[in-house]
This record gives sequence, structure tokens and C-alpha cells, in this order.
Amino acid sequence: MFPDAMNAVEIAGPGEADQLQLTRRPVPVPRHDEILIKLAYAGVNRPDVAQRRGTYAPPPGASDLPGLEGAGEIVGMGAGVTRWKKGEKVCALLPGGGYGEYAACHADHALRVPRALSLREAACIPETAFTVWSNVVERGGLRGGDRFLVHGGTSGIGMMAIQIAQALGARVFATAGSDEKCEAIAALGATAINYKSEDFTRILEAEGGADLILDMVGGSYIPRNIKTLAHDGRLVMIAFLEGPKAEVNFAQMMVKRLTLTGSTLRPQSDAAKAEIAEALRKRLWPLIEGGAVKVTIDSEFALKDAADAHRRMESSNHIGKIVLKIAGD
Repeated sequence: MFPDAMNAVEIAGPGEADQLQLTRRPVPVPRHDEILIKLAYAGVNRPDVAQRRGTYAPPPGASDLPGLEGAGEIVGMGAGVTRWKKGEKVCALLPGGGYGEYAACHADHALRVPRALSLREAACIPETAFTVWSNVVERGGLRGGDRFLVHGGTSGIGMMAIQIAQALGARVFATAGSDEKCEAIAALGATAINYKSEDFTRILEAEGGADLILDMVGGSYIPRNIKTLAHDGRLVMIAFLEGPKAEVNFAQMMVKRLTLTGSTLRPQSDAAKAEIAEALRKRLWPLIEGGAVKVTIDSEFALKDAADAHRRMESSNHIGKIVLKIAGD
């Protein structure tokens, strides 16, 4: 059995990282079709920061605790769950609640921990993998031979996107803002572009343009992305670190037959997320288990130090994933 209460980190109110405070909360009770996971680790993601700032509210019915991914052991199941057993080790996409010792999620949003990965590594996969696969492969239509440009190449999303795209046969270009980050991108086999000293538009145009761009910057990057795209190119937006507004010449979209799209993951239906999970199980998990896609961890923080983890995220100095240690591995 599990206890009635648990340690968790809650958002005391919208604001800076010090608004993350350690507290005691009731252990979630799994509802119909849900499992309860005793978390060992949880990944830290940009949406957690946005939620803390008050700009990314959890969907109705979700936990108000931050945390969208984690890994651990199944300790409870709601009615209707048949595919899992207690004691199985899983990583899962969470609707919220990852900054706690226990978290509940839909049974179909969990995946078995890939062979040879620790719980620490597995906790860093779900949010990034669901986001990248659904936006790059499914929405963006990545094909072998595509020239693929990803901005923020050393973020968790960026490093996952680089590896998935390369495994599927694309030529990958990625931007970053320092020599150290560019070295990390090059180590993954992609062409690194230091956006502080190089023009990604010029570089890609010399190659024939980008067939697909994954952007989380927005703002001034939006018109530059459109200029960079080749004919029949696709631009997929997943975040707006520079803001969502830009002046765009839509004639370029018509002349080059461009597709401009984007999505957010958290508000999507349980059924839609379950479909993504099944695609990951069939197509991405073999790549992870075969070593073609790996997890790069930048840093680890204790649950009680979640504020420091957010400060690390907001510094933009990280290379790879930031993870919270919830319990022993």
C-alpha cells in the first residue's frame, strides 16, 4: 500500500522560481483508466516554467502541480485498466503532478522503460518524445532526405528532434548560441549553426532551403523561417520564446506553397495522446533500445530544489534535459 500524503512542490502563486515551494499533498487516487505511479524521477520542461509564471494553466481535471513527465513504478490502478500490473516500471506523459512523489495518468499514456535505460533517463523521454514525434514526424511530415532545421538544438526537444530526424534519414541543421552548444550538436552528427555569428537563412539557402523547420523561438524568427523554407516546405511552431507576433509576407507562402502549422500537447485529448504513445512504442522505442536515440542529461536536482532547476532552465545554459530526483532509482 501507499501512504495518504506525499511530498510535492507546488506553485504558491505566479512569479519567479522562488514561488515553487515544498509542501504536503494527498496522494492522488487513480480514476477510471488511470494508473498511479510512484515516481523516481521527473523531467523539467519549459511548460513547467510557463505554468509557474501563470501563462500555461493546466487543463480541466489535471493536477495543479507542475511536471509533465516522469518514470517510476506502478503502485495502483483505477477501474478499467487491464494492460498494466503493479510493480511494472514505466515512463509516462503526465497531465500534471510530476513534482510529487506519486502521480496519476491515463494508462495509455505510459510506456515501459526502454531496455538499458535507467529510470533517470526514462523520465526525460515522454514530454520531448511525444512533442517531437507528433510535430516533426506526424504534423511536419518528415521524410528521408529532407533538409531539417531545428532551433534550440541543445534543448531537450532539440536534441531529441536531431536524433529522431537523423535516424529517419534527414539531413539535420540546428541552431545554438555558443561554441560549447554547437560542439554538442556536432557530436550528434548534425550541422551546427551559431546564431550569434552565423545567418541560418543564408546557410540553408545555399543548401537549397529547408524542407522542414521546427521552431520554438517565434518572434523575429518567423519571417526568417518563411524565407528559409524551400518550395513545399513546412514550418512547425511549438513555442514562442520571443513572442507569437511577427510581420509576415504571406505572398511567400503562396508562391512557395508553404505549410505553416503548430500545436501544443497538453490540451489534446486522451485518445490523441494514446495514439502518439502507440506510435512511439512501435517506431521510436526500437530506435532508443538500439542506441540510435539517446538521452543527454544536463543536470539533476532534488525535488526540494525544484526552484534551482527552474533557474537552470531559465538561464538557457543547459545542454540536454534537467531532471528532478524524486526517490531512489
